[in-house]
Amino acid sequence: MPRQHPIAKVRNIGIMAHIDAGKTTCSERILYYTGRSHRIGEVHDGAATMDWMIQEQERGITITSAATTCEWRGHQINLIDTPGHVDFTVEVERSLRILDGVVGLFCAVGGVEPQSETVWRQAEKYDVPRICFVNKMDRIGADFFSVVSQIEANLGANAVPVTIPIGAGQEFKGIIDLVQNCAVYYDETDQGTTPREEPLTAEQAEESAPWRQNLIEKVAELHDELIEKYFAGEEITEAELVVAIRDATHKHLICPVLCGSAFKNKGVQRLLDAIVNYLPSPVDLPPVSGKCLDGEEITRVPKDDGNLAALAFKVMTDKHVGKLIFVRVYSGTLQAGTYVLNSTQGKRQRVGRLLRMHANRQEMVDCIYAGEIGAVVGLNDTVTGDTVCCEENPIILEAIDFPAPVISVAVHPTSRDDRDKLQNALIRLAEEDPTFLVKVDPETEDTVISGMGELHLEIILDRLRREFRVEVTSGAPEVAYRETLTVANEINERYKKQTGGHGQYAHVVLVVEPLNPGEGFEFVNEVKGGNIPSEFIPAVEKGVVATMAEGAWAGYPVVDVRVRLVDGSSHDVDSSDMAFRICASMAFKKAFLKGSPQLLEPVMSMAITTPEEFAGSVTGNICGRRGRIMGMDMLNNAQIVKAICPLANLFGYTSELRNMTQGRASFTMQFEHYEAVPFSIAEDVIERRRKNRSR
Repeated sequence: MPRQHPIAKVRNIGIMAHIDAGKTTCSERILYYTGRSHRIGEVHDGAATMDWMIQEQERGITITSAATTCEWRGHQINLIDTPGHVDFTVEVERSLRILDGVVGLFCAVGGVEPQSETVWRQAEKYDVPRICFVNKMDRIGADFFSVVSQIEANLGANAVPVTIPIGAGQEFKGIIDLVQNCAVYYDETDQGTTPREEPLTAEQAEESAPWRQNLIEKVAELHDELIEKYFAGEEITEAELVVAIRDATHKHLICPVLCGSAFKNKGVQRLLDAIVNYLPSPVDLPPVSGKCLDGEEITRVPKDDGNLAALAFKVMTDKHVGKLIFVRVYSGTLQAGTYVLNSTQGKRQRVGRLLRMHANRQEMVDCIYAGEIGAVVGLNDTVTGDTVCCEENPIILEAIDFPAPVISVAVHPTSRDDRDKLQNALIRLAEEDPTFLVKVDPETEDTVISGMGELHLEIILDRLRREFRVEVTSGAPEVAYRETLTVANEINERYKKQTGGHGQYAHVVLVVEPLNPGEGFEFVNEVKGGNIPSEFIPAVEKGVVATMAEGAWAGYPVVDVRVRLVDGSSHDVDSSDMAFRICASMAFKKAFLKGSPQLLEPVMSMAITTPEEFAGSVTGNICGRRGRIMGMDMLNNAQIVKAICPLANLFGYTSELRNMTQGRASFTMQFEHYEAVPFSIAEDVIERRRKNRSR
């Protein structure tokens, strides 16, 4: 199938914003006005094309990034609608990695909200050119110019309006296009399909004049030819203005700002024009760089006849076609039925079918050309971040960085029959989502799943029940406590058992001593004179180690002890390895219980990054969780709070931190050391442990 649009007329763009800013509503209008869909799906009705998952339709939020392709003014627009909730930031991360441009959406009432800052920083990380669309101008309290000021102040962008609103709230009637210098109105009877352009009234001309002047000045000062015309008093044409805005946007020198109301069908066509006019095509950006297999850096120019280089940025399981690998082709042409190299894993794979995605619907194609986005069936060994390339000239593209999970829960199948189904389902879900991790705790034998937040894991559990038909229960993972003793003591233990034949006899004298935290376990043989034959010494150590693993007091592993075998005796006939193991186990348990045992808990080191105004609340909350503040540092306008806190008191911390900081704080944590649990808390922990073991 020949290429439908030249690469210079391809736009790979995404829509990013804080939750409930109207991304999906805007995407639905784009699909309608470009002819991709013949009806407008509304989020509040659960009928949005791009929110196709059951969980998205029920909650009215975007959970997974949905891709589609549409056409506007002879250009092919590959559009990705990304989630706004912080729990699904991975979807934004992997989308921005492969996009050429992005539309930042802002609520005209809410302005720059917490997640707006997060996604903006992600776009800066990948150096993606941006334009802004101030949505919901029909809402009470809408203030376009306040949002422009917030974009400049909070995001550090050179925000330059290219359209301004005519009225606001219930009085919002249309927009003024500062580039074409005209008023644009929308007829609600045809859902805004045919915008009506009219000359500016005297009042509109007076209001828009300073903003048009601002646009011309900010763009002209970046271009020598335009600045000369400007100072000479010559008129700068619309075509010159468009070219200059486009160039400045690509270089991140300005950020064009538009306005409208997607829900009221106003301003979306001008946004489409801006996508085509100002955001880059694949050939407008530098060639993608990667490394040869020997580590040397190389580049790939976006050409259909070049060497194939594509990045797998998303994995999805489809109940009809199986595993789908979403790819962005940077160079060359990916053809169905051919063999390619997964250079990241060094595996040769066959390309099955190629699909162009429209949310959850598919259109089969023969080829995916340079600069395009599509899905591949057949690359079963490929995972997110892998490079797919030609075998003759391999390249490894830069992979995608994903944040570490911050919250965990333990899951258990409700029946034994579901155990294998649960493991298979978790493996498939983990393939789709790199921020969803699954592990089995070797101590507690819990299956522990980790994700980016409570909503993230709630969606995972819902999908397990609905898609994979696995009934599960969930709860906080059991904390991996430890036991130790604080007082050394000696125990003299004799094990004697007479049966019909040979009996069992062993006698050991053990001294059990505490070690410093982190020193582990030490076994010392101090038997003299052969009182215990040397062949039985390993059995004594094995008996001690087995009891330490099971726990001698509360049922948790014992750490940081030294066991000295100082004396004992044996019987020529009745002594055996088994007898000495049993005897050593009994002796160690008695000595441990006499040694004032102590429960230890894992303590985590934390680094919490928070805006300065919330630092007091954050430190107070940590102290309320039995944590200790170790220090505070400044980073730009944020505080970094360094603390240590018991792991048992950190379950649910992610949600609480977001609530107290308006979602603007983040944290990392890692294991630091074990510390003694306060006695009153230790009693409760031990009681719960005994109840669980007796069930």
